[in-house]
Amino acid sequence: MSEIKLYGVNWCPDCQRAKAYLVQNNIDFNFIDVDLDNKATALVEKINNGKRIIPTLVIEGQSYTNPDNKKLATILGINKQGRIKLFGADWCPDCRRTKTYLQNNSINFQFVDVDKVPEATALVEKINKGKRIIPTILIGDKPYTNPDNALLKDLLNLDMATKKEIYDVIIIGAGAAGLTAAIYAQRDKKRCLILEKSIIGGNASLTKKIENYPGFTEVSGSELMDRMALQAKTYGAKIETGVSVQDIDKRNNLFTLKTNMGGYFAKSIVIATGATYRTLNVSGEKDLIGSGIHFCATCDGAFYRDREVLIIGGGNSALEEGISLASFTKKVTIIHRKENFSASETYIEKLKEISNIKVLMNKKTNAFIADKKELFVGVQVTDNITQKTEVIAADGAFIFIGLTPNTAFLNNIVTLSESGHINTNGFGETSVGGIFAAGDCRKGAIAQVASATGEGVMASYGIKAYLTS
Repeated sequence: MSEIKLYGVNWCPDCQRAKAYLVQNNIDFNFIDVDLDNKATALVEKINNGKRIIPTLVIEGQSYTNPDNKKLATILGINKQGRIKLFGADWCPDCRRTKTYLQNNSINFQFVDVDKVPEATALVEKINKGKRIIPTILIGDKPYTNPDNALLKDLLNLDMATKKEIYDVIIIGAGAAGLTAAIYAQRDKKRCLILEKSIIGGNASLTKKIENYPGFTEVSGSELMDRMALQAKTYGAKIETGVSVQDIDKRNNLFTLKTNMGGYFAKSIVIATGATYRTLNVSGEKDLIGSGIHFCATCDGAFYRDREVLIIGGGNSALEEGISLASFTKKVTIIHRKENFSASETYIEKLKEISNIKVLMNKKTNAFIADKKELFVGVQVTDNITQKTEVIAADGAFIFIGLTPNTAFLNNIVTLSESGHINTNGFGETSVGGIFAAGDCRKGAIAQVASATGEGVMASYGIKAYLTS
C-alpha cells in the first residue's frame, strides 16, 4: 500500500526535513514537486483554503499541513518498538479496545479504516488467509490478528508493574450494572476502579436500539452506555479495559485481584461480568467463529452489506438483529428449531412487513459448512418433521440462542448456582463478605438494561454498609 503523498519542493527546508524523517524510518512515500505539477499546486491550495503551504502530506485520504516530526510519529505510528499500523473500523468493539490500550500507554499508531480504504480490506484478507478479521495490527512488518491487551503488553515491552493503590471498591465489568455501581460509589466518595475485559458497555453497547429504558422512547445501546461511562468518570471513577481477572484472594479484609495485566488491591468488590452468547456446539462452529459465524450484528453486520446472512434463534434478540440486518443486506434467513418463535409479538409482526427476510421453522442446525479455503459457505439443517437434511447457503451466520454467565473464574471463590450464576442475598451479597454481584451474572437477574442499573445501585448500598462496618 503506497498511501503517503508528500507535496513540496526541493528548496523547502521543512520539505527536506519531512522527507528525511520518512526515509530514516523506512516509510515509502510519493514526493510530488508542486513547482513542476500545476494540478498538485491547485490541490495544495484547495487543502489549505487557498494558501500554498508546503509540505502538505496526504495519508490515507487525510491531509496534514507541515506536520513536525512528533506529529508525523503520531499519525504514522512510529515508536521505538517499530512502526505500528492498526487496521480496523470504528464500529468494531475490539478495535476500540485496542486503540484505547495503545493510547493509554502513549503508543503511536496509524489507524487505517477498512471501510474507507479498499486496499486495506484486501491486505487484511491476505494476512488472514481470505478471512476479514479485525483488528489486524502490524508491528514492524509482522502481523497479529486481534491481539488481546496482555499480548500487546508483551509485544511492545510495556512495563505493567503490580498496582500499589488500594481502592475502596473494584468493579469487575463495565456494563450497565458496573457503571451504575461506580456512579453511586463515587458519589459516596469511595475510590473506585472498573476493570473491563472487553468493551465499555458490555452487551448493551452492541444493541442498535433500546426502546424500553425509562426516559428514552428510543436510544442506541452505545449512546446510553457512553453516557453512563462519562458520568462515572466525571465523578472520578477510573476505567481500565482489556483487563481479565483470573483469581481473587482475601486476606485481612483486603482483596488481591490477579489479572492478565498485573495485581490490583481493593477493600471490596462488585462482580458485574454479565453474560456471553451461547454457542450451538456443532461441527464446524468453533473453527468459523469470527470469520463467518458471529454473535453481534452491530459489531460484524457491516461486513455483510448487500450479501446474504443467516440468523439462528427465535427469541427477541434473534428477530431484532435479523430486522436490523435486513435493512442493508441482500437477504436474511431466520432458522429456528421450534414450531413457534419465543419472541414478543411486536417483533413477529414486524417480520411480515420485510420482504427480504425468509423464515425457516422446525429446523435443527447440525453443522456449519466451509469450503476448501476454510471459508464459511452455509449451514446444514434437518427438518424436524420430514427428517430431510439440506444445506442452506449464505455468506455469514449470526447465532442468538441465549446467554451464559461470565463466572468461570469464580468457581472456587464464591458460591455459584448449577447454571453458573452467582448466588446472592440482600444487597447482592455473595458467600464471601465484601464481594457483591450485580447484573446478568447474578442468579435471578432480569436480562434488561433498566434492571441492571437497579442492581448496580443495590450493590453500591451493600458496599457502603460493608465498608462502614
